[in-house]
Amino acid sequence: MSRARASAGAVIPPGGTIGIVGGGQLGRMTALAAARLGYRAHIFCPPGDAPAAHVSDRVTRAEYDDKAALASFADAVDVVTFEFENIPHHLLALLEDHVPVRPRGAVLEICQDRVAEKRFVRSLGIDTAPFAEIAGGDDLAGAAEACGFPAVLKTCRFGYDGKGQRRVASARELSLAWKELGGERCILEGFVDFACEISAVVARGLDGSVAAYDIVENRHIHHILDTTIVPAPVAPEIARRAREIGHEVARNIDLVGLIAVEMFVMTSGAVLVNELA
Repeated sequence: MSRARASAGAVIPPGGTIGIVGGGQLGRMTALAAARLGYRAHIFCPPGDAPAAHVSDRVTRAEYDDKAALASFADAVDVVTFEFENIPHHLLALLEDHVPVRPRGAVLEICQDRVAEKRFVRSLGIDTAPFAEIAGGDDLAGAAEACGFPAVLKTCRFGYDGKGQRRVASARELSLAWKELGGERCILEGFVDFACEISAVVARGLDGSVAAYDIVENRHIHHILDTTIVPAPVAPEIARRAREIGHEVARNIDLVGLIAVEMFVMTSGAVLVNELA
């Protein structure tokens, strides 16, 4: 298919090539799903072993800031997506000069920054846990007052599976934890008494149509996802509310692609958004 047709928003038929930024396990699953639908996958990832590379049609191994490699990759695919949010968002701006990127780079900017995503969700009138940004040591006392204790200190970017976060129970622990995390920009989140964690995985098309998979429950061991239960064993009204939140997030962030909205179900039955992925 010509790049002009892809840029105009036409459907890319089977036989087209999907460029996937990132070569991890999520990229691998995406490539396998694409193959079942008749699409080729071209992976762009840094040098080294990459699970997605084992099941893809082509692989470009280069650093994320290699502009020449990015341009060559973009010219070889019909559309670009990315497997997870821990990639430099500026590289999507470079790719968008050559090829459609789904979701767009502006979505990544929100989803890879915990403060930005919390503020975005709050702007929609959707509840989250109490939170405060910590840009420097002078913000520690105000954050503690805003969130109370216990609380969870997290780096604003590049954390996953419990990495880049500490549970704190006092101002002293907060100060020590912030230093342990490198004294970088962080978010403090007030601890909430939730009954379970659920997710809505939502798809939105170029035409604005939105659909959600069944709501799932996520169970973790040592902060790492261990079991996902589908459908989540929650009351129908909670599942309905979770689906509504997922749809609202997808529409307002102007998503084209997939997004996972992770939520806490409180013991009261209220639903709070935790993170976007």
